[in-house]
Amino acid sequence: MAEIQLGVIEARYADMIWEHEPVTSSELVKMTAVEFNWKRTTAHNVLRRLIDKGLFQNDNGLVTAVISRDEFYSMQSKKYVEDTFAGSLPAFIAAFMQGSKITADEAEAIHRMIDRAEES
Repeated sequence: MAEIQLGVIEARYADMIWEHEPVTSSELVKMTAVEFNWKRTTAHNVLRRLIDKGLFQNDNGLVTAVISRDEFYSMQSKKYVEDTFAGSLPAFIAAFMQGSKITADEAEAIHRMIDRAEES
């Protein structure tokens, strides 16, 4: 799948949609008026950009996700590791953990993730 880049406001709007979906476009207009102080045309224009990027669809005024929030952020994370750490997950984890400690519960959760990944 092609890389999808979002600006800060687009990301906030996308998160709003994911949180409330399925949601009507008229409900989105009301929510963005409160959250961003947007007019109807701005809400529709930004929604159109998010649809054009392949994140959402608008079927007769009902907006739903084409890509879930988890799928989107997973793609973004993988892209970041590829671009910044030459695709090396161990290098990313080493940089992330530098000077940090994790709890026994966090370590156990990571072990479970690794075990599941090895089984796949």
